[in-house]
Amino acid sequence: MKENTIPLTQNATSGSPPDRPPDGLADRIARRALARRADQYADEVRALLDAARAVMRRCGTSARPRVADIVAAAGLSNEAFYRHFRSKDALVAAIMEDGTERLCGYIAHQMAKEPTPEGQVRRWVEGVLSQARDADTAATTLAVMWNAQSVGEGFLAGPPSATGLLADLLSAPYARLGSTAPDLDASLAAHATVGRLADHLWRRTPPTDGDVDHLTRFCLRTVTPQGAHE
Repeated sequence: MKENTIPLTQNATSGSPPDRPPDGLADRIARRALARRADQYADEVRALLDAARAVMRRCGTSARPRVADIVAAAGLSNEAFYRHFRSKDALVAAIMEDGTERLCGYIAHQMAKEPTPEGQVRRWVEGVLSQARDADTAATTLAVMWNAQSVGEGFLAGPPSATGLLADLLSAPYARLGSTAPDLDASLAAHATVGRLADHLWRRTPPTDGDVDHLTRFCLRTVTPQGAHE
């Protein structure tokens, strides 16, 4: 009588293979391999974004960096660059998106520290203008904005723009302040504040505490009072 055995390999001469368990060894190994590759690709993208910012900062507003310059600064290859970005313009757009997400996250965190809507508006103004206070940050922001003009991804570009995302942060405090059109009021305030930021960046003049005070008062006056649209 033959012993009952469980084969560890499939018989090549047998018919259709049996259904493989969805959580089998092959699946687990494949997922680990994909996870390692995903981590590697994420590291490559981050290296390219950071390198591009550094190269743009170095070039300023007088020259646009080449892909070769960015790749060299990142310590990667052209193959790695085009694996993630179809062009330099696509990279610039990604830098704008990355910078906007970081800035909005920072401002939202600062606003959460304030219990009053007035305090939140001030924190918002401080956060936006912070891009022009530190010399290195200001120079990098200006260089990125200058490069973004060629791809329509600047601060004043259409949606999804940095201005629009920043305005979203103001909608809730404006509603608490009694605005009957909080989204519109926030959009108007955001465009004015970002425009003022651009002025500081281009003039290389850091905003003062007085500038923050004045702009905060302006943003608070922007709120449409109840009944104004009736």
